[in-house]
Amino acid sequence: MGRLRTMVLTWGPSILFTAVLPFLTYGVLTDRGMSEFSALALSGVWPVVEVAVLYAIRRRIDELGVLSLLIIGLGMVSALALRDERLLLVKESAVTGLFGLALLGSLLLPRPMMFYFGRKFATDGSAERVAWWNGLWRYPGFRRTQRILTLVWGLTFVIEAAGRIELAQILSVDTMVAVSAILPFAVMAALVTWTILYTKRARARAGQTAEVPAAV
Repeated sequence: MGRLRTMVLTWGPSILFTAVLPFLTYGVLTDRGMSEFSALALSGVWPVVEVAVLYAIRRRIDELGVLSLLIIGLGMVSALALRDERLLLVKESAVTGLFGLALLGSLLLPRPMMFYFGRKFATDGSAERVAWWNGLWRYPGFRRTQRILTLVWGLTFVIEAAGRIELAQILSVDTMVAVSAILPFAVMAALVTWTILYTKRARARAGQTAEVPAAV
């Protein structure tokens, strides 16, 4: 019960501000006749609110909230660029592909993006747990694991986006609507399953070499 409560407190605000409220706001505004771009821009207010509130409470920037702002910004760009009905079906793929490229680009930074996702998932946001997670970076196995996770997730998102854009050119609109609804969930399920299996093996290898487990 305590673990469930911790997960709700950790992920509840992020899910509310980065998924539920933007989705509801976007739907209400577009149903009332507002343009897609304007609705998307206004729905991006909620992640801004989350980042501001969490900073006021914890005096720390929430990386997931910042990432959601990035994704929304990319969505706004794609909303401007993609006007064709068929291309609008894969607007999300444009965002997914750009996000995949962002993941790959983060490999050039001191710490890749999956390091921050892992910290969000593996800690409750407290200063002690965040410091513990940050301290794991000194272990070579942990650094390698985070970079491999970032590489695989980035490549997968880029490939998925490219494939969906290609399918939009050869499938009927009705069929593509169904594909666009199912494919992202299938890809995400595969990525999560692979991540769990890979990190378990990474922890086992770390234990065999007396290194701190490469947690995710």
